[in-house]
Amino acid sequence: MRDPKPGPGGEGAGVPLTRADRARTVASVLRRQVLRGAFPGGVLPDERALIAEFGASRNTVREALGVLRDEGLVERRRGVGTVVVGRAYEHPLGELSGLAEVLQRHGAVVNEVREARILRPPLTVARRLALPEGSPAVYLERLRRVDGIPLSLDCTYLIPEVGEALLAHAGKTPRALENHDVFDLIETATGMPLGSAEVSVQATVPDPATCAVLEMPEGGALLAVERLTFLADGRPADLEFLHLRGDRLTLHATLDRASRHTGPADSSLL
Repeated sequence: MRDPKPGPGGEGAGVPLTRADRARTVASVLRRQVLRGAFPGGVLPDERALIAEFGASRNTVREALGVLRDEGLVERRRGVGTVVVGRAYEHPLGELSGLAEVLQRHGAVVNEVREARILRPPLTVARRLALPEGSPAVYLERLRRVDGIPLSLDCTYLIPEVGEALLAHAGKTPRALENHDVFDLIETATGMPLGSAEVSVQATVPDPATCAVLEMPEGGALLAVERLTFLADGRPADLEFLHLRGDRLTLHATLDRASRHTGPADSSLL
């Protein structure tokens, strides 16, 4: 069976695609379904059903399933078919919330505290937190697990007013750093609500030490998230460098194109 060759403007239009190109397209759709738990019982449709659904050849479908297998998402089991063996969790980008707040419905979220101390932050960090040069900051490093599986390595710098109150609170509350998000701890320890945050995300290949901590294969995908969080009064309070396993977490947002016409740019016309 030959794969169809769709393209804009009619049959044959566009750049001719290889079987690997078509397999990648099939794998992209199936990957999303796998990660969202779309297959009842965790079993994918058989090859004939996938061939019919995607209008693809048997070899293309098998190559696409091989891509997902190599990513650790599925495996072939004799007498059963292709079954889901890996999963990822969604974290919304459109709301200011900690991972534990989002993931607690999926399993037990525990933070392994690797470091919690007062130090002199790097100059670039001090500037992001609006701290005078030489001023101390509180540094937290925690390995986050969901049902025992490493998900992220979080490195956090806090301004002294916030960080010292957080450490004092943790000293009085057993296992506070292990069982609570930094956001929750900040608001509980200081009584000051958080306001907004600036977030950037970059895909990187982690170094061997980070791979070892996160128990992921070398060369695996890592989402490097930098998040600067502000108190409700506008002061920067928390600068986080989050190292998220790309095979365990997806970032999700719902965006509104219509908001382009009603945002700050329009207000300048009033």
